[in-house]
Amino acid sequence: MKRFLLLLLTVVSLSASAQTSEPVLKFGFLSYTAALQSMSDYAIVESQMKELEAQYAAEQKRVEDEFNKKYEEFLDGQRDFPQTILQKRQTELQELLDKNIAFKKEGQRLLAEAREKAMQPLKARLADALARVGSSRGLAFILNTDVNAVPWMNITMGEDVTQAVIQSLR
Repeated sequence: MKRFLLLLLTVVSLSASAQTSEPVLKFGFLSYTAALQSMSDYAIVESQMKELEAQYAAEQKRVEDEFNKKYEEFLDGQRDFPQTILQKRQTELQELLDKNIAFKKEGQRLLAEAREKAMQPLKARLADALARVGSSRGLAFILNTDVNAVPWMNITMGEDVTQAVIQSLR
């Protein structure tokens, strides 16, 4: 009986000490967008992207104007065209319209690709800053609070690391 009580006392003692020595899970949270936009290179990337977007918009406007001019010419002459010329012009207009739509879609894809490529070095620097801040503060993870990704959290159990990350980026 003494051995049983001694064993029971040891198990209870070990269990109590294990519960008190468990590490407390700490987390950080930040606005990823605010941290990204705080980087000096972000303004440069945005400026380059606006310039590229303007170039694509100008080309899109040019092809739309070209299409509109041809369409107006078609409308003006459609009563006088023989059937074969009318069909040829309709086909040309449809091909031009299809090319314009394809160009617009391809332009959007290329702009998104260019933005992602331009942002890669910034995102890599931000990831490094997050790792440094998270490690130095003993955090288990850092949550991105942008776009309602974390609709609720108990902020007393976490730490807002936005400013620490921004300082780490400078």
